[in-house]
Amino acid sequence: MQRSRTILFFTTLILGLAREVSGAESSRQVTLDQCIQLALQHNLDIRIVKVNPSIAQYNLDALYADYEPDLSLSGSHSDNTSPTTLDAQNRVVPGTSSGTEAFNATLGGILPTGFSYTLQGRMQETEGLTGAGFPFENANGVVSIQMRQPLLRNFWIDRTRLNIQIGKRNVRRSQQQVRQQIINTVTSVELAYYDLIAAFEEVKVQDQALKLAERLLAENKKRVEVGALAPLDEKAAESDVAASKASLVDARNRLSFAQNTLKQLLSDDFSKWQDATLEPTEALKAVPEPFNRLDSWQKGLANRPELLQSKLDVENQGITIKYQKNQLFPSLDLFGTYGYNGSKPEYSGAFSDIANRSAPISSYGAVLSVPLGNRAARNAYRSSKAEMEQLLLRLKSLEQNIMVEIDDAIKQAQANLEAVEARKQARAFAEAALDAEQKKLENGKTTSYQVLLYQRDLTRSRSLEINALASYNKAVSQLARSESTTLERRKLAIDAK
Repeated sequence: MQRSRTILFFTTLILGLAREVSGAESSRQVTLDQCIQLALQHNLDIRIVKVNPSIAQYNLDALYADYEPDLSLSGSHSDNTSPTTLDAQNRVVPGTSSGTEAFNATLGGILPTGFSYTLQGRMQETEGLTGAGFPFENANGVVSIQMRQPLLRNFWIDRTRLNIQIGKRNVRRSQQQVRQQIINTVTSVELAYYDLIAAFEEVKVQDQALKLAERLLAENKKRVEVGALAPLDEKAAESDVAASKASLVDARNRLSFAQNTLKQLLSDDFSKWQDATLEPTEALKAVPEPFNRLDSWQKGLANRPELLQSKLDVENQGITIKYQKNQLFPSLDLFGTYGYNGSKPEYSGAFSDIANRSAPISSYGAVLSVPLGNRAARNAYRSSKAEMEQLLLRLKSLEQNIMVEIDDAIKQAQANLEAVEARKQARAFAEAALDAEQKKLENGKTTSYQVLLYQRDLTRSRSLEINALASYNKAVSQLARSESTTLERRKLAIDAK
């Protein structure tokens, strides 16, 4: 029996220690800065958007392929045989046979100025039998360069140069998208962290409310037993205890939701966090900020990522207008060819002619092409200008929206700061009022119902004070997001590439 008790004791002790260790492992104290760093490393939205600059850069690099020269090599062999025939006098005309081998090499491309070139080398040899049965052989070849340069249309800009300039700005645009997502995520982490602190504090408030209700119920039971209080007051106190328990359950449920909201922002694998409890190490404080509307407007209009993206869209449209205007011009191209021919009965002789430059060839000229009406180009140009007007209006609208958003954020933060002090005083007055009412109840000068009302007022005042503190801190974070100063405020250096 003694041995069994000893085993039971140590088993209970070990299980208790295991529960403590398990509880310690599932609880994690975190600061706001730690949460932000975790989000920067693991947040899925950030990781998704961070791929965009690489995609934009790959697309830009692909556009330069238009300037890579193309090399073409070919070789062929053909045979040609003509049958024996009769002429007009019925004389036999012997047939002929020949074979031809041809080799061709071409290297061509374009330059960023629109200049196009083609280097060509061609060699051909034909051998066979004449109608008289005599063998023959002939070889010829040519080496030349052909050049073409636009002087009007496609001179200062063409489709490739247009796409490259737009592609460069798209890379910068994608980097601003990364910056915008990081700002939004960091702000969301801040808001979730403040909500989590408030949720913990709300659980404490509701727990205190339950203890107050239970204490009042115990006191009422004693008074009912001695006949100093009506049984109805005891029932009212019991009802308040039940309501306080329900409020505590709701507060704990909201705490669970707040936990999940923050975990989702910090992790790329929620299953590893589902049983962990995040415990904020920081408290809600109301630190006054030097609000300055003009300064905030200047920051927002200079740094907002979506505004910078809109400005890049305007720049891209400006390049498009430049291209469409160039397409209004007629096509005037200079062209030229220069090279050497070679012709001998055999390959070696033809090669010697080319090497000795004994038979040069050259040509040059100009080609003018004027589209009559040019309706497509003219309407494309008009359309691009109309799109520019639309983009400028959108940019103006976005600037105005940002200014209104910042003004609203400042007013909200100022109002929340004032509310913090008011809620703090209201909570202090509610505590004093409840204490006074409880003393009156002890002296029989008030009713239990009145004490219940004061307890509810105190609980509500404490909750409102917590909400005011959380709302102020969240308003400051949202103002920083509106100004696009979140990263600077948190001293975060971000590589958006």
